[in-house]
Amino acid sequence: MKEVSKLLDYRPEIKVVDATLRDGGLVNNFYFSDEFVKNLYNANLRAGVDYMEFGYKADREMFDESKFGPCKFCDDEYIRSVVGENNTDLKIAVMADVGRCNYKNDIHNRDESPVDLIRVATYLHTIPTAVDMIEDAKKKGYETSCNIMAISNAQESSITAALDILGKSPVDVIYIVDSFGALYPEQIARMADLFCEFADKYGKRVGIHAHNNQQLAFANTIEAVGDGVDWLDATYSSMGRGAGNCAMELLLGFLKNPKYNVYPAIQFIEKHMTKLRESGVVWGYDLQYMMTGLLNHHPNPAIQFTNAKRNDYAEFYKEIIVQD
Repeated sequence: MKEVSKLLDYRPEIKVVDATLRDGGLVNNFYFSDEFVKNLYNANLRAGVDYMEFGYKADREMFDESKFGPCKFCDDEYIRSVVGENNTDLKIAVMADVGRCNYKNDIHNRDESPVDLIRVATYLHTIPTAVDMIEDAKKKGYETSCNIMAISNAQESSITAALDILGKSPVDVIYIVDSFGALYPEQIARMADLFCEFADKYGKRVGIHAHNNQQLAFANTIEAVGDGVDWLDATYSSMGRGAGNCAMELLLGFLKNPKYNVYPAIQFIEKHMTKLRESGVVWGYDLQYMMTGLLNHHPNPAIQFTNAKRNDYAEFYKEIIVQD
């Protein structure tokens, strides 16, 4: 049984990471207004959030810049236009996706950039490249984390091998990522034990990035907190790909650290997130995402179902069952 103190006590090791612009940007192709981004930055400052993820460092040779907002590419100049020199306690993060980022050229030295943390996203079969990206970022002076995606589809032996490789790398934080929103709290507890075992062995921290396909993103995140996971991803109003993520407002309301303040999050949601939904941007729990989570499938078919404005849920369920 987990220690009650890990749920009820103040834990200075906990870090809250706002992924609204990055994961949320997958919903609207990163088209956020300057006002939205600046107000989000200020909301994070006032709420006591530790890291704000601005988006991806995507390779312009792979992605047409005209089809995305600036948070798809996260130029240093763009980030500076929002944060200035960022002489605050809030640190800035970007995600570098294995195979979709020209990291050697597009990620500059830390002393030339407003970014503090490079978050490397990888699947198990691309771990060697992820390690090279981590080593490159470390040499340039950054904090680093590694998100191991789609672990609900992975063999435990493969996860163990990856954790050992990453443990020997210079990465600072290793993330549990429930990409498909398929895991339950009991499974998160076992996964946290495994990740924390290697983190303790190699002097790393463990994080969690949860998706809400089965309305368990918040439950899985606080389960992980109780199991010793320190780095917690969340988004305002759960905005994120498909069913979205752990809600920032729920997480800030739960955590006992007096530095966190949920009120600025509520203010931001009232002013901005409601308008996004009213403008037609769609995300959040729905039956089609529940089905892909239940079946441990990638949410792409559910996203296509949503974009097509379909409502024949039973037919969709038959379609994805046939894919098994």
